[in-house]
Amino acid sequence: MRTASHSPAINPLSPFVPGLLLAAAVAWASVQLGDIGWLQAHGFSALTVAIVIGILLGNTIYPRMAPRCGEGVRLSKQTLLRAGIILYGFRLTLQDIAHVGVAGVVIDAAMLLSTFGLAWVVGVKLLRLERDAALLIGAGSAICGAAAVMATEPVLRARSEQVTVAISTVVIFGSLAIFLYPLLHGLQAEPAWGLRLPDFGIYIGSTVHEVAQVLAAARSIDQHTADTAVIAKMVRVMMLAPFLLMLSIKAGPAPAGERRKLSIPWFAFAFIGVVVLNSVMPLPVALNRLVMQVDTLLLAMAMAALGLTTHLSAIRNAGLKPIILGAVLFAWLVVGGALVNGALERLLG
Repeated sequence: MRTASHSPAINPLSPFVPGLLLAAAVAWASVQLGDIGWLQAHGFSALTVAIVIGILLGNTIYPRMAPRCGEGVRLSKQTLLRAGIILYGFRLTLQDIAHVGVAGVVIDAAMLLSTFGLAWVVGVKLLRLERDAALLIGAGSAICGAAAVMATEPVLRARSEQVTVAISTVVIFGSLAIFLYPLLHGLQAEPAWGLRLPDFGIYIGSTVHEVAQVLAAARSIDQHTADTAVIAKMVRVMMLAPFLLMLSIKAGPAPAGERRKLSIPWFAFAFIGVVVLNSVMPLPVALNRLVMQVDTLLLAMAMAALGLTTHLSAIRNAGLKPIILGAVLFAWLVVGGALVNGALERLLG
């Protein structure tokens, strides 16, 4: 008598589990390290730590783990990134705009557009960088650092090494900003500086790359400057969604012989919806704190996954041009940002 053989049911999620666990482990470690006072004081967030650890593992032991972990790592880098960007909207409300006034919003918009435009002109036209690499560096410098780079990546369909190079410029020049801006605050009243800014907090928030770097630079001055800088930075972050929508429409012509499909970043619509929801129906404090912790973990997992799939040889092959572009944009943010802040705050303030 023959007995029917039953093959074990295959869980459709099982291919993703090893990679998700690996990314989650790196993210958890990064969040813990991100709480270290020295790293916080120097503007290194959990996201920055996650990509560093990811790169270290990705260029040592991960290649042997990739056959088992690849699917989950890809899911972390793509789907979890979008989820993290959506949840980021719970950090913002429409009411935040009122705290910086019309001048603050216009300054943020002016710095975003001018910095991104300069990235195109210098990066693509003068330095002859690949378009996606230049635009990623421009997005990170113009909006909110690593989070903007990672949110822009799926719209451009950029390569992992291009994303990592862009984030590297954010880390390098954003870290310099932490030490530079307090010095500029001390110099602004001196005749040699020649420009007294009405609100130094708006200047920091509209020109420094990462939220963590904004906090580190502004807290070195005083609490009022820190509060204003964070609000200005959050308004700048809020511009991420319309920026992504604009970029998806203006992403450029399709390669010869191919029909371009418009890439609509659906998560940008969800991001806007979350900001509106958070404005009219804010979450209870405890729940909001939990959502922020989940959001940080998701973004850290995406950063870890990016690092795991990045080869340092690709960054070396990128050469000095990305660093030159990052330096040019940093100079514009510091000097041009001071001029724009001074002029627009006096005109609109």
